[in-house]
Amino acid sequence: MAKKKELTRDERILKEERRLKKIYKDIDKDKIGIVEGLIQRAAYMRVTLEDWERDIMENGHIEMFTQSEKTAPYERERPVARLYNTMNKNYQSIINQLSSLLPKDTGGGEDDGFDKFVSAR
Repeated sequence: MAKKKELTRDERILKEERRLKKIYKDIDKDKIGIVEGLIQRAAYMRVTLEDWERDIMENGHIEMFTQSEKTAPYERERPVARLYNTMNKNYQSIINQLSSLLPKDTGGGEDDGFDKFVSAR
């Protein structure tokens, strides 16, 4: 069996953009500009997070660090771990923004009155 070709970083980002655009294809036309920008950011962040996650799995969250040869090394959080945590929070925020822009599901289910109750409050 042939080994699957590994995609480049740019190819992975483009693939993720396509995946997200398919999910958000039915978005209102007046919101499409906002959605496209968020999709581009989300795709970049997801691929970056996957790369950093792989690095953290291989090298851990903590490293030994010293300021100079005269001081004893100590454990510290690796910069990539800190960057990963920050970007992951931002990625989750973008995904929440995108999710809030999806059209409300009108799945034809029976109206239980909950939406009317909430909007009346």
